[in-house]
Amino acid sequence: MSWNFDNDRPIYAQLLERLQMQIVSGRYSPGDKLPSVRELAAAVNVNPNTMQKAFAELERSGLITTQRTSGRYVTEDTQMIRQVQKDLACGHIRQFIQKMKELGFSLEEIKALIENQTAFASQNKEENPLLLHEQSHFASQNKED
Repeated sequence: MSWNFDNDRPIYAQLLERLQMQIVSGRYSPGDKLPSVRELAAAVNVNPNTMQKAFAELERSGLITTQRTSGRYVTEDTQMIRQVQKDLACGHIRQFIQKMKELGFSLEEIKALIENQTAFASQNKEENPLLLHEQSHFASQNKED
């Protein structure tokens, strides 16, 4: 289970994010025992001290707890897990909006694209809705000419 890491960010921060994702997505359920620092570090090919730093941050945030003799466990506080999930989602949304603005889209255009893609996802069509939109846009322009 080797994980790919981005060279532009600290590995412990990427480990922290990955573990948060695994918890909020249900890979690790509330109350689940986590692998030991050494086991997980070996599995993903990182230094155990780096993994320990990520675990310490998860514990500081309350997402995991340590029971001295039996290891680390995911919190049973489902409200906390849900809040972390929402916080992560909001972070991704902010990054997405920033990238779209860098591409030159207005907030209204971003909203329209999201609505378009949401409709596409709910219909499970094989066609790309952006291409369909562009084709219909160009078709209506050609009729006007």
